[in-house]
Order: sequence, then structure tokens, then C-alpha cells
Amino acid sequence: MKMSHVLAGSVSVLVLSLAVVNVSQFQTPGGPETGAGKPDDLRLRSGEGSRKVEANLEKPAQTPSAEPAGRQNEASNAAPNVVLRDDKNAPSSVVVDGLAGALTESVAPSDSAAVTSTGEVRRQAGQSGAYRERDAVRGLGITGGKPGQDKAENGRVRSKQRLAAKVAEAESFEQSQFGNRVAGIVAPAPTGGDDLHRREYRDQGRDKFQKVQPNPVKVTAEEQVSTFSIDVDTASYSFMRAAINDGVLPQKDAVRVEELINYFPYDYEGPETRETPFKATVSVFDTPWNAETKLMHVGIKGYQIDAAEAPRANLVFLIDRSGSMNAANKLPLLINSMKLLLDSLKPDDTVSIVTYAGGAGTVLAPTKVADKGRIVAALESLHAGGSTAGAEGVRQAYRLAERNFDANGVNRVILATDGDFNVGITNPDELKSFIERKRKTGIFLSVLGFGMGNYNDQLMQTLAQNGNGAAAYIDTLSEARKVLVEEAGSTLFPIAKDVKIQMEFNPQTVSEYRLIGYETRLLNREDFNNDKIDAGEIGAGHSVTAIYELTLKNSPARLVDSLRYQSETTIADDPKSSEYGFLKIRYKLPREDTSKLITEAIAPGTHESDGAPREARFAAAVAAFGQILRGGRYTGDFSPDDVIDLAQSAKGEDRFGYRAEFINLVRLAKSSAAMEQLKRQ
Repeated sequence: MKMSHVLAGSVSVLVLSLAVVNVSQFQTPGGPETGAGKPDDLRLRSGEGSRKVEANLEKPAQTPSAEPAGRQNEASNAAPNVVLRDDKNAPSSVVVDGLAGALTESVAPSDSAAVTSTGEVRRQAGQSGAYRERDAVRGLGITGGKPGQDKAENGRVRSKQRLAAKVAEAESFEQSQFGNRVAGIVAPAPTGGDDLHRREYRDQGRDKFQKVQPNPVKVTAEEQVSTFSIDVDTASYSFMRAAINDGVLPQKDAVRVEELINYFPYDYEGPETRETPFKATVSVFDTPWNAETKLMHVGIKGYQIDAAEAPRANLVFLIDRSGSMNAANKLPLLINSMKLLLDSLKPDDTVSIVTYAGGAGTVLAPTKVADKGRIVAALESLHAGGSTAGAEGVRQAYRLAERNFDANGVNRVILATDGDFNVGITNPDELKSFIERKRKTGIFLSVLGFGMGNYNDQLMQTLAQNGNGAAAYIDTLSEARKVLVEEAGSTLFPIAKDVKIQMEFNPQTVSEYRLIGYETRLLNREDFNNDKIDAGEIGAGHSVTAIYELTLKNSPARLVDSLRYQSETTIADDPKSSEYGFLKIRYKLPREDTSKLITEAIAPGTHESDGAPREARFAAAVAAFGQILRGGRYTGDFSPDDVIDLAQSAKGEDRFGYRAEFINLVRLAKSSAAMEQLKRQ
């Protein structure tokens, strides 16, 4: 059958080959064999070596209409069709035609195609692997590959590159016709079990993490000063937990030891007033995994504000609703998480919603939390589908936050995504530059990560670190409650920004030292006093922990030999000669640009004890486990069982059960696989 015999009435069909094209101009002539309401059996061959696709398209009875062609095309948008194309000389394609009137190019008469029912073509496409949810772009399913080539490896990427302009055109058309209406795959839901709306997106092995090497041992005589930015992110711990609960150990670069430690609330002594927003507590005790070294534990506790004195919040939810978010642990979990957050806000707080897929747009204008029903309705209208224009979403979210800026409140964009940006600006450095500029406007950025398999942690860390915000990973609704309800104050309300720590070690008492974790937060020595250099923020009630491992003078645990020609001098009767080091913390108040300084000398008589404090012992247990997951270069024969024993001894009250959960995770890690098995669709 020729292409001129494809469709009847006002039903238009979108065919995809090397470009997205419109075939609504071709009409099927009426005849006695194709009466109204009778199924057509259209069989089109694309040449030798191609598939044969049977098409059973149910056509409802229609009354002839004298409406103009434009009206007919407009009406056809409400009744999308599906085209499956397979030509031996061109990439294969699956098209769900929800935008029939969007494009106007013609199909060459020599092209071959088949028209079939929505359910059948989706079933065949899903079985053949020709259709992938990740390629759905608001009504367009795109895939392709040359004969004999693997479509997943070659065709999909090539086809998407060629069709980028047409996809953008289709996006623009949809927005012009339907405004900012959120939609997934624009096609009628097929009956039965073959509904690809319900087929979850699944990917594997595409998680991205920044490659880091553990901090090396430093010789104090050669490098006395250690400088870094604090880190209150917890994403690494949650990702580690999700991996172990799935029966596999996380990849090494997914483990940032400081984020494992800082996941837990600690009962450190806090400040008395908000003017000094946090207090540092330092203790020195024997290292659990090395009897010949000491641990220096620095615990910082932020000022806890009362709910009544919390400032107003102007929040913009920036939500990724692209095709890769079509999984139970992604968009559905994201929506429920945002609903929980609403319960933590006050009635006069403001919420806006910006979403992005192939494009971006405002789904909810600034709305008071008192109108909670309207916000929830907007959240529940979201569906996953399309590519991922994350950078455009970020731009629009900041613009909306600026328009509704509250000079007396907290202004924050909350980005919720799997981080898989693939349309528009995707370069982390370019995004970093944009975020750095916007940081100066007083708008903070927090990042919530979802999903596994294509989770782009590296990009989200870049955004959070440069946006005066924090990154969390939401793997369960319980984690959402922890981050957005139980710790809402520390998540939403900053009490200090650009917090930096600098430790100067005394070479007369400390031969070597090593900072555990914070590899991605290291700063140059001169950065400490430079208020132009960005650093981490501390939220209300936040606790932050940093741990150094020290090798004291004359300890047999020294890893670096003394230099032959290095002279060692001791200043007699110097009161500072017995100190371990000098701690300096620099910070800014949220609305100020000039930093303040806190200092404290660390001496054996005032900071060292035979029995380590309980909170410090538990932090040491978590630090040990994190290092073991990364290979255990410095932990010797300290085993997971030793971690369990140490954590059990320091479990304490454990009001929310986080520490008990950690102990169970260590047990589970002992039997976890080193690599995930292949998961098939």
C-alpha cells in the first residue's frame, strides 16, 4: 500500500525518519472495503530485511464535516496516533503523535510506514527495544540505528542529535497550544498490561561521581596548615544506604566520608545566642583502628531557632519531570516529599513550582502555603516524559525567585532531580558560573537527588556547593521526612554562610596529620582570609563534624621518614610548645559580606581524655566504615565487626533510630555484592 492510503478523516499522523514530519495531508480514499467503524488491515513493507508490522486501527464512525482543514488538524491533536517505521536504509523510529499539527514537512512517497493501534505498537516497540522511555519528548518517541548496529548504543544518540531542532519546535508548539500544562507522553492510554505510561524508567551503570583520592598523610614540618570548607551535605550517606539495601556496595567515589559522618545529629553543646551562630567542641582521644595515633574530633553545633522566630520563606520548587524520572523512586517519591515539606512551612510562606523536561515553564505562580490544596493539586498534576532541559529550568526558577524576592525572609530554590541534564547547557562549569552569579542576589539553592542508575551526583554537588546550599539524596519517604520535616530548620534557614575551618598544627608535638574526608572541599591557605571565596553554609540546629588523625612526636606509627638534613629545634619554656594545634573558624552571617573569626588553642590538658566522648566515638565508627568502603588504606585490620562494636557502644538515645539503622547497614554490607548484576527491562 502506498503512503497516500494511510489515514482517513481528520486524523493526522506524525512519521519520524531522519526528521520529524507531518503526513496529515495524505487521505485514504473511501470505498466499499473500508467502511466506517470497520478495522483496516494496513500492511506496508519497507524493503528486504525490514520488519512486517500488522496494523489494526479502529476507526470510529464519523460524520463528514465542512470545517476548514486547519480546524480539522486542530481537532486531531486530541486523538493522537502512533507510527512505527522501520526502513533498512534509515534509522528505525517509534512516534506517538500527540502533536499532529506541530510540524508541516512532507513524507517522500517512497517512504514506507505502518500505522497501528497505540497499544499494539507500544507492545511491539517495547519488546523489540526500539522504544525507550528516556527518549520520549512530549509525545515523540525517538530511537534509531543503522541495520546491523546496536540501536541503544548508536542510533538513539545519533537520532536525538539530528532531531533536536524538531523536538524544540514541537515543544514550542505544545506550549503555544496548551500553555504550561504538564504532560507526559501525549497519547491515549492503551488498555491491558502494555501501558508504557506505567513502565518505569530503568537505567544502570550511568551514575556519575567526581573522582577523588583520599587525603594523604601530611608531614607537619613541611605543611603545618590545613584549610577546608565545611560540608553539611548528606547525599552520599543516603546513596550508600540505597545501594547496600539493594544488595550491592556503592562505588568508591560515591562514598564521601564527611557526608556519612554529618548525616547524623550529634548532641554537641550549642551557642547561647544567635549573635554567635555556632559553637565548636574539640576532643582528642586514641584512634580506634590504630593504637599509636590520636583522633582530633571537632564538633560544631549551630544555633537552634524556634519555629516562631523563623523568617518567612519564599521557595521555588524546581522539579525535573523528564522521562528518566518515570520510576517509583523518582517523580512519585519527589511529589510525596514536597507534600511533606508543605507541612513544615507556615501559612504565610510562599511556594512556586517550575518544571522542566524538553522545555521549562511555571506550573504554579507564587502561592501562599495557606492555599495548600492548590499547591498539592499542582504537584499531583505532574507526569514524567521528555528530555531534560535542566539549565533552562534553573534559569527560570531563579528568575521567579527574584521576582518574588522577600527582603526580610529566606529565598531559596529547591531543585529536585536525578541530575541527568541532556538538553541545552549541560557543562558543569558553565552551570557553576551561572549559580555563582545568582548567589550574590541572596537566593540560596538546595538540591534533592532521586533515583539510581543515571544519578548525576557530580553535577548536583557542583550546583549545591556554589549556590550556598546543601545536597541531600532522597531514597525513601522516611528520608524525605528527615530532611524536609525533622530537619526543616537546618535545611531551609541558614544561620551562617561561607564557613571555613583552618587548623595550624604544632610540629613540636605533631609529626603527621591526615584530614578524614572533605576531599572535595579543600581550600588554599590564603582562601581562609579571602571573603570572596565561597564556602559551606550551616543551617539552624545543624551539627558539623571534622576529624583529623594525628601521629604524635616519636610515635612508631609515623609513615614518613625524617629528612637527614632537617634540623629539629625546640623552644624551651614556650607555653605554646605543648599544644597540638590552633583552630580557626571563619564565617559570615546570612545577610552580611564581612566574615567573623573564632579561635581556640588545642592542648592536651584541656582537650584530651582517656575515654572518648560518646558522640565522638560514634562519629569515629562512621568514619571507619566510610574509609573501609573506600578501600581502608589507613584503617589496617579494623573490620566491619569492629565498626559495629564501636557504634553499639556509642549508640546513645537514638531518638529517630538513625544509629540503629547504620549498625544494620554495616551488617548488611558484609554480605553485599561488589558489583550490581545486570538488570533487564
